[in-house]
Amino acid sequence: MSTQPPEFEMIVIGGGSAGYAAARTAKAAGLSVAVVDGAAELGGLCILRGCMPSKTLIESADRRLTLRRAAEFGLKAADLGVELAAIRERKRALIADFAGYRQGQLEDGRWELLRGRAQFVDAHTLEVSPLDGGASFQVKGRTFCLATGSVAHVPPIPGLAQAGYWTSDDVLDAAALPSSLAVLGGGAIALEMAHYLEAMGCRVTIIQRGPQFLSGLDEECSQVVAEAYQARGIECFLGTQIHAVELEGKVKRVRFHHQGEEKQVSVEQILVAMGRQPATQGLALEAAHVGLAGRKVVVQPTLQTGQPHIFAAGDVCSPLDVVHVAIQQGEIAARNAARLLRGEAASEVIDYRLLLFGVFSHPQVAVVGAVEADLKRQGVPYVAASYPFNDHGKSMVMGETDGFVKMVAHRHTGEILGASCVGPHATELIHEVVVAMHHRTTVQDFMLIPHYHPTLSEIWTYPAEECADALVPQV
Repeated sequence: MSTQPPEFEMIVIGGGSAGYAAARTAKAAGLSVAVVDGAAELGGLCILRGCMPSKTLIESADRRLTLRRAAEFGLKAADLGVELAAIRERKRALIADFAGYRQGQLEDGRWELLRGRAQFVDAHTLEVSPLDGGASFQVKGRTFCLATGSVAHVPPIPGLAQAGYWTSDDVLDAAALPSSLAVLGGGAIALEMAHYLEAMGCRVTIIQRGPQFLSGLDEECSQVVAEAYQARGIECFLGTQIHAVELEGKVKRVRFHHQGEEKQVSVEQILVAMGRQPATQGLALEAAHVGLAGRKVVVQPTLQTGQPHIFAAGDVCSPLDVVHVAIQQGEIAARNAARLLRGEAASEVIDYRLLLFGVFSHPQVAVVGAVEADLKRQGVPYVAASYPFNDHGKSMVMGETDGFVKMVAHRHTGEILGASCVGPHATELIHEVVVAMHHRTTVQDFMLIPHYHPTLSEIWTYPAEECADALVPQV
């Protein structure tokens, strides 16, 4: 006599930020929940190999840059040496604490935690292969949330695999660093790792395929970062075509085309930082009839896939692979799943109006909402204004004068539609505009908000005032 597989009202595949948010929200809604996680360690990408370890290392990099510049502030800093082992141990201790807390949350008994790799048998059934090598088994779900995260994208560059390379995972726990390194890529991971590695004493070269860093943002953002990096001695090649990687002894040579010339860079190590791909392989999504665009799960604003009872959240489906969006998606997916199970429509949709992006480079970059290219493409009437940090009192006192802030507003109503910040503490400064946009504040109202002097945050008042002066009332 056959035994029926256990059935849950929601099965979450993946226990990272999106998956935990979905499981927590589903349980709070009264659903029976199972979480299937096939990673070697519990915790998720952000905690184990992403946001938290990288920012821990970058904190050391930021402080080393400050020490380098001590003389500018009338100070003497004697030894600028690096104790990489101490930096790594600090990072490991912090991450162990963060991961331990998340592991405790996942294992606290609120749901069934299944440690294994999942693949669909059909649209309501999973086959789970336990990590401990035990016999596989099946579980059934009335609803699902796919939250398996992402993996590093490694393009098929001739000779790269033979020469060997690092990804950000290797940098984050390296016991020793190479004397020279070529970073392939120009996104957030590439810029953050280049900042860290140069601060630690590596000779760094960045080779980016696109014409600018941080594709999709205003070109001025890229220009500021490129100029600042080059001033530090980081060589930056933009708009390249990489032909091949060659290994000669212990030297790795990257051959590429740049501005009509064939170039090559010889380094001790190569860091591939060319983005990430959704971790959808092995899920057998075709058995559940879940559609993909490339490797990304296709979802509606309700976070539903083509199968209405199967939702997705986080890097597997997101337009932007960042934690706060993943958490929001997981929560919405779970609430909509609960609605379906009650016989209601999955009516809650995600709003990307406040889409927020930050890069912990030096200078930092942060953006919220629309950029000018978005508004032009959508035909939205707008005004824009910017103000540089090199003419701002507090940033001049700090000696952090690279960059600018920019604000865009609706030409007729004055509502703030987006903002960009490149400069000191940009990832913190952007939140003032996020709060304003959440309340649909206009530039006219923003100007009335008191700002203490001298502070970095008061710089936002200048583009707000210029935008307000440029408004054209609609007749």
